[in-house]
Amino acid sequence: MAKNFAVPKYLTTVTFFIGFMMLSTTCTSLVLFPPKDIAGMLRNDTESINSTSTDYGHIVQEFPAAVFNPTSPNDIASLILFSNNNSEAPFGVAARGQGHSVRGQDLAHDGVVINMTALSNGSRIVVSESPSLGSYADVGGEQLWIDVLHATLYHGLTPVSWTDYLYLSVGGTLSNAGISGQTFRFGPQISNVYELDVVTGKGDFITCSSTKKPKLFYAVLGGLGQFGIITRARIALQPAPNRAKWLRLLYSNFSAFSSDQEFLISTSGKMERDGFDYVEGLLLMQQGPLDLSFYPVADQPRIASLVNQYGVVYTIEVVKYYDDSTRDTVDKVVEKLTNRLSFVPGFMFEQDVSYEEFLDRVRNGEKMLKSLGLWDIAHPWMNLFVPKSRISDFDSGVFKDILLKQKVPAALILIYPMSRNKWDGRMSAVIPDEDVFYAVGLLHSSGFNEWQAFDEVNKQLLQFCQDAGIMVKQYLPHYETQEDWKNHFGSNWQSFQEMKTKSDPNKILAPGQRIFNSLL
Repeated sequence: MAKNFAVPKYLTTVTFFIGFMMLSTTCTSLVLFPPKDIAGMLRNDTESINSTSTDYGHIVQEFPAAVFNPTSPNDIASLILFSNNNSEAPFGVAARGQGHSVRGQDLAHDGVVINMTALSNGSRIVVSESPSLGSYADVGGEQLWIDVLHATLYHGLTPVSWTDYLYLSVGGTLSNAGISGQTFRFGPQISNVYELDVVTGKGDFITCSSTKKPKLFYAVLGGLGQFGIITRARIALQPAPNRAKWLRLLYSNFSAFSSDQEFLISTSGKMERDGFDYVEGLLLMQQGPLDLSFYPVADQPRIASLVNQYGVVYTIEVVKYYDDSTRDTVDKVVEKLTNRLSFVPGFMFEQDVSYEEFLDRVRNGEKMLKSLGLWDIAHPWMNLFVPKSRISDFDSGVFKDILLKQKVPAALILIYPMSRNKWDGRMSAVIPDEDVFYAVGLLHSSGFNEWQAFDEVNKQLLQFCQDAGIMVKQYLPHYETQEDWKNHFGSNWQSFQEMKTKSDPNKILAPGQRIFNSLL
């Protein structure tokens, strides 16, 4: 049984923020004799090394030999060529955007970390239109999604698929998948990309798409940085709405909760105009901490009472976007949909906010945590995709048994369904082999010395799934052995391995993922 959980005082459910843990250490030696065109871009001063020795998770720490600050994608290509031609041995190269990995995936032990943010000199977000594609944005891989949002809204446009937190780099989310409450309708962010510029592990600069170098294109999307570094992405856009009807509905019964979520994502087909645009879910648990800031102050005591009564309360979070043309009908659409749902009577709550305010909803919580000095804490997260056929077993075995009985502090637990047909099987991202599956995120936060207790819970969770035969897949995966990675990719492992050999034969890219090498 896990013990000694320590949750920082004032912790809320919002834990999506970034940072560096600044530690003093002795720098490792810089890679020898770099060519003149890149030598001035390498840094091995204490501040540079320390700031790239850990990530948002604050669990893994590995010191690079140097940090590289490129001014163009060609500089990245030169660095990779130098690594491959190094007479001693090729060194690992890790692209780092915002450092938001949680298990050291963007670290490079005794290698070189590329500071992708150094590319942000000048405009690298360009909005365009073509007869074949419609509206799109060409975006540098280092750019933040919040800046993409601002640049596209200026033109009355917006990307269609998002992550919950917008202060992440475009290249970072596209190397994983990029999921949120819009995924059920538009697919993950990787399903909404027309073209990429990639620097491969051989140092080749390649433009690829579904028709040009398609194998590389699909491999890189969700490829965990193993085949190339994304330096530009062409992102699909559509007209932006102005406002958002933002609702939360509370459930005491998991079956009703999951059935209603599955009904809501089914409205993404013929009923698209009459369905919600965003569907997510989250848990409120008796052991807390409870973040009730969304709800009216007068209703917070009865919500807390409901949680105490049932131990676990399930929340469906939905949004319907609207603009001037739909302002008069949006309430009718919301009413029609919510009348179909089986939430606890009297426990539906609504806010009306701007489109940007909803998408950037996590930012205020981030600022608050930083002001309290609670942003640089350990994050032993676990993110899973769970098949629909076993989600009820997962609820009873994990939420009600492991988490509730052991009184594991629940900083933020997300659970929401998505459809397989919105994902492209040619991409590297791994999902369960069912038409509908759930994203489950256990976004634990802890003190630096207590994260192991939460990690024990994660291990119990995975062991339960294995013993119960629940074929979960990790999202933002972390494994210690190549055998585990083989099991993760399953029948796609051979093609994944072949593409690695073709695009990164010396296996220098993204060493922190520990797929083809080890940081030990």
